[in-house]
Amino acid sequence: MNSKTAFITGATSGIGKATAEIFAKNNMNLILCGRRQDRLNELKEQLGKLTKVITLQFDVRDKEAIFKAINSLPTEFKTIDILINNAGNAHGFSTLQDGNMDDWDAMIDINVKGLLYVSKAILPQMVERNQGFVINIGSIAGKEVYPNGNVYCASKYAVNALNKAMRLDLNKHNIRVAAIHPGAVETEFSEVRFKGDAERAKNVYAGYKALQPEDIAEIIYFVVTRPAHVNIEDLIVYPTAQASATILHKE
Repeated sequence: MNSKTAFITGATSGIGKATAEIFAKNNMNLILCGRRQDRLNELKEQLGKLTKVITLQFDVRDKEAIFKAINSLPTEFKTIDILINNAGNAHGFSTLQDGNMDDWDAMIDINVKGLLYVSKAILPQMVERNQGFVINIGSIAGKEVYPNGNVYCASKYAVNALNKAMRLDLNKHNIRVAAIHPGAVETEFSEVRFKGDAERAKNVYAGYKALQPEDIAEIIYFVVTRPAHVNIEDLIVYPTAQASATILHKE
């Protein structure tokens, strides 16, 4: 895997950042993408000591910016071996009838359309080479609908469907496709969902040991480093305290 180049969206925090770190420690070249340039700069400085790193600043909702950024890559980064579709967000937590339509737009634009735009920009080169690996980061919300999850769950169900569709469409091109569906992971996720309410977000992870971003990153690394004939297509990962999307054993 030493010469592989990985393209990671949502690389500035959480699972994306942890994945970038484990990939760097294992000598993968990195194209790290995110909206926050300051965090991208910090990552490049940190991980550039371990491997070759380039950063691209864009919002996955902006398809023109995505294609422009990818077309700007220098020659040594133009061959993308691994795509990690990690960028995603939850916005709001309410019933459909009380939902905020701007929140709906954000979740659909980031979680679904953003994944499609990035994939559209990168998949043709994988098809041309008959080689590549795509990891789509889903959620248990893409397997079970829970109260007040409505549009977020719908967006992650879409990721699950698109993961299956990619695997069908890319099968004849020798491209592996896999999805990782985490349960409760302790990241900035809940703070974003609850619009910066840090106390409410903290309570989501209180009373039990939630998954950490590094736990998912290690699984992603394991999946992408299997022999060429092995494709782990779909993984649900819970903390031990979690039995389903809504059942958590808290002390």
